[in-house]
Amino acid sequence: MTTWTDDELNRIASADELRMAPRNSDGSLRRATTIWVVREGDELYVRSWRGTQGGWWRTAHSSHAGHVTAGGVEKEITLTEVTDPDANARIDDAYRSKYGHYSGYVEPMVAEQARVTTLRLLPQR
Repeated sequence: MTTWTDDELNRIASADELRMAPRNSDGSLRRATTIWVVREGDELYVRSWRGTQGGWWRTAHSSHAGHVTAGGVEKEITLTEVTDPDANARIDDAYRSKYGHYSGYVEPMVAEQARVTTLRLLPQR
């Protein structure tokens, strides 16, 4: 399995936002959407604040592939679902730590509606 380099992790994690372009069923990229990204350990995670109704999330959930841009890093990625409650609790903490200063915006990202959409980003090389 391919992993992120330390430089990629640091650059993406320090960016406020990530541009996510999931792959459509025909292999083309869906229009990129700007979303939040967090680092927990040596992994990167995203969620949909609209829950399972988020358009980018539905495409990403279906294809499990896409392209991301953040912090000057551009990567083709594989996406995997995160269902482990302990992992999601740590990811909640990462969202609160990174985005807590955005009053009123972080709580929807740690609510169950968003938590069920947690995806781990894995780089393709």
